[in-house]
Amino acid sequence: MDTSEYDGSEWVLRLAGSPDQVARARRLVSMSLGRDHPLHDDCVLLTSEIATNAVIHSRSGDGGVFTVTVSYSAEGVRVCVQDEGSSEAPCVCHASADATGGRGLPLLEALAHRWGLIREAGSNKVWFELVLELATVRKGTLAGVG
Repeated sequence: MDTSEYDGSEWVLRLAGSPDQVARARRLVSMSLGRDHPLHDDCVLLTSEIATNAVIHSRSGDGGVFTVTVSYSAEGVRVCVQDEGSSEAPCVCHASADATGGRGLPLLEALAHRWGLIREAGSNKVWFELVLELATVRKGTLAGVG
């Protein structure tokens, strides 16, 4: 299943809940922003993390679907992944150094300006926002500029 919509302000892509569809979620974000956008890399990384969580930790991965919504403006970007729900709420667990998973939500905490989780009507919506002004300041600081 693959359906996409663009209403002039946001892209919405509905995907089958299989691991190979996470790459399609990343491509949607990349296409929406363009590779030269200053928030591109962080948005693609965080989208990959929350889309993977939707496939691995929710009913979406058991033959269901998940939806990715991308909206952006001159100020920033918002990405939301909605899955088909899980028996327990996603948790911000901190993985051990040798763990192969468990870093998705901690990455959201570290990189996103704001993020959240909404559990309603049997589904999970995990969203994040990145703000352009903060990205510019952070990158300038890391490069030793300013």
